[in-house]
Amino acid sequence: MEADQVTYRRYPNVRLGKNAQIGDYVIIGHPPRGKKPGELPVVIGDNAVIRSHTVIYAGTVIGHNFQTGHRATIREGNQIGDDVSVGTGVTLDNDCQIGNDVRFRGHDLVGEYTVIEDGCWIGPHVAITNALHPRCPKAKQCMKGPTLKRGAKIGANSTLLPDITIGEMALVGAGSVVADDVPPRAVVVGNPAKVVKTIDELECPYGLMERPYEG
Repeated sequence: MEADQVTYRRYPNVRLGKNAQIGDYVIIGHPPRGKKPGELPVVIGDNAVIRSHTVIYAGTVIGHNFQTGHRATIREGNQIGDDVSVGTGVTLDNDCQIGNDVRFRGHDLVGEYTVIEDGCWIGPHVAITNALHPRCPKAKQCMKGPTLKRGAKIGANSTLLPDITIGEMALVGAGSVVADDVPPRAVVVGNPAKVVKTIDELECPYGLMERPYEG
């Protein structure tokens, strides 16, 4: 196979910005159920790096400097800002709002109607849920993901329950189950997660700086 042979599928009504790098077997513009190919647009800004086997559904708008790992899935109706990284195996369900400079580290599941503001960091294997009562006959009517405020950080293997707010700059410890709102700048750990301190009390264990989360 020649190195510059195109090996990805691009549906109609896909607008790619300049300098896009598209890996093998990527699908861009996959129509969601009930829509025809090309009926909904896809917009992706400049300098995108979309690695192999990633699927991006139609009806999504993505900013500049976007990148994915391998096998990422991005469903329809998502609004994604600039400088966002979606790691290997991440699934972004439909109708999420993702700000600028957000990082998903890998194998995360982000439920529909989640809001993630600028500068958030999502560790690997995080589950962000959106259904209070799965299989309830009216579950679709009250489905709502969490809201992660600016700069929130979620540790690996954590679970966020629906319709909660993680405050600005808050830190969720690895393996936590978060069922209630988290105050700004709080550190929470455990199942159910409880506040143990603030990020202003954290110290760098390696002596590289006095406080890891200044500002």
